[in-house]
Amino acid sequence: MTLNKTAARAALLALLLCGAAATAVMAATPAQPPVPAILMTPEARDIHSYAQPLVARVTHVDLDLTADFAGQKMTGTAALDIAAAPDAKEVVLDSKGLVIKGVADAKGVALPWTLGKADPILGAPLTVTLNGARRIVVSYDSAPGGAALQWLTPAQTAGKKTPYLFSQGEAILNRTWIPTQDSPGIRQTWTARIVAPEGLKAVMSAEMLTPDGEPVAGGSLYRFRMDKPVASYLIAIAIGDLAFKPLGARTGVYTEPSVLDKTADELVDVEKMVEAAESLYGPYAWGRYDLLVLPPSFPFGGMENPRLTFATPTIIAGDRSLVSLVAHELAHSWSGNLVNNATWSDFWLNEGFTDYFENRIMEKLYGKERADMLADLGWSDLQEAIKDAGGPASPNTKLHLDLTGRDPDDGMTDIAYQKGATFLRTIEKAVGRERWDAYLKAYFARHAFQSQTTAGFVADLRANLIKGDPKLEAAIGIDKWVYEAGLPGNAVHVQSAAFPAVDALAAAFAKGGPAPSAKWTAWSTPERTRFVASLPRQLSAERLAALDKAFGLSAQGNSEIRFVWLQLAIANRYDPATPSLEAFLTDQGRRKFVAPLFKDLMEQGTWGQPIAKRVYAKTRPLYHAVTRQTVDTIVK
Repeated sequence: MTLNKTAARAALLALLLCGAAATAVMAATPAQPPVPAILMTPEARDIHSYAQPLVARVTHVDLDLTADFAGQKMTGTAALDIAAAPDAKEVVLDSKGLVIKGVADAKGVALPWTLGKADPILGAPLTVTLNGARRIVVSYDSAPGGAALQWLTPAQTAGKKTPYLFSQGEAILNRTWIPTQDSPGIRQTWTARIVAPEGLKAVMSAEMLTPDGEPVAGGSLYRFRMDKPVASYLIAIAIGDLAFKPLGARTGVYTEPSVLDKTADELVDVEKMVEAAESLYGPYAWGRYDLLVLPPSFPFGGMENPRLTFATPTIIAGDRSLVSLVAHELAHSWSGNLVNNATWSDFWLNEGFTDYFENRIMEKLYGKERADMLADLGWSDLQEAIKDAGGPASPNTKLHLDLTGRDPDDGMTDIAYQKGATFLRTIEKAVGRERWDAYLKAYFARHAFQSQTTAGFVADLRANLIKGDPKLEAAIGIDKWVYEAGLPGNAVHVQSAAFPAVDALAAAFAKGGPAPSAKWTAWSTPERTRFVASLPRQLSAERLAALDKAFGLSAQGNSEIRFVWLQLAIANRYDPATPSLEAFLTDQGRRKFVAPLFKDLMEQGTWGQPIAKRVYAKTRPLYHAVTRQTVDTIVK
């Protein structure tokens, strides 16, 4: 087969990267791969990293760490393979609060190092003088209270008997437990040797080489290998009382033994999801696709760590109604893992693509009607996100963001997800689904195991889809979508055929009509969510009581439905729902739910603020640092 020049360069780069990765595992001084072309473009400069990848960059990491639950720290070494220019004198790594004990070369000879001035967002640069070395070994402890790691007491787990550890690296948190170049544009292969306390199992976002562990002094040894270059934020770990159940030939789920059967039953369609995704956009590149369903304090719905999606237990509704989240994290195996954002200003390249792709998986497995309902709910989320961002003129509604001086977490809003997905739907409408799918499949193949910038995607789109067609360029309006604020007038709004009837029943109930109990029983979760969310924000206590009595909303086990109910209750200062609200905020720490509810409470003045402050004083220690950081700015 003859490749064009762009594809040939991409294929050669991928081979060089993978070849260098394999060499790095075996040799102390690996061959030096060329700098990826994307890193040489001005727009790929990462303002959230101290790294200087054009001078010296990390290509491979070997972790050798012991989990110290008593001290709540990871302790050991990180050996880094460095690709450096011939005249490079030093390499700059990212760190935040790490306790550095020393740095040496591959032969154990000490290397000079310094920690620069610490920035509250970025941490401090760790600069190592190379003295010709191309492999360095950093001895260290993770940061005390490091934001990436959450150490749970037995009481915070389902089993209540053993402690638990999990990590969350996105966006720039992994620098609190791994001294490396913590930039999404600097992809790295890695291995890990982890010692966990006896009786606890370690899992990571990589191939597990020792599924049952090996007995060693101090506990059990687990080994892992990721032989494909990934962004550093995708290195993830969890240690706890974990059991495994297969879901298919290459899929399965880890979670605590007491909830394993229930969790596996909820996720029974995961193998089918992988097959559906492959039929759309090409082969799954990571070998296995397993999930780890975590304790409730996990701050996100899911995290797309390669080979092992981390997921919140709030998706376990008992009726498989919230599995779209799994489709979302699986979709990241292409958009976000296979091809990922090069900087955090390009975050939408991960989430906008993935939200679009998630909906396509849901349509293929569960039909257009369900997919349309989910997309329509997403449209509503987008309108709310634009409002929260300050309105359509706000620069925070752009896809490509300016995050200068800001935490990259500030850009992780529904703008990236929903505006990004809407942009891709708009392109699909302009060119037709068949042509659009062919482009996306080729796009992932062209850029496999590479990082991408917004400018790089736009150039690829013009070169391989638009192809100089002025009418098509004008019909889409690429630059307006990507670089301007607000929502362009050609935005495609997928409208559910089922929602008008739901909205009509919500309006009738608000005017004093009966609760639609028969319809509620027949409705899907999106329809139920739509009904509650569509009710006016001002309802009488009598109407709210009738609603709760009819549908048991305060005791609702489906987290999405309970969330919209509690928002409605807060808007009406409905005291009978306060115990349910307090329990919901205490029993889980998913930021998607927790932050808006605290925000709503704080906006309710003398009624809501005392509740918010009282509850947060109790729940704050239970939340992951990601959730705390957001809620701290809300509950002042």
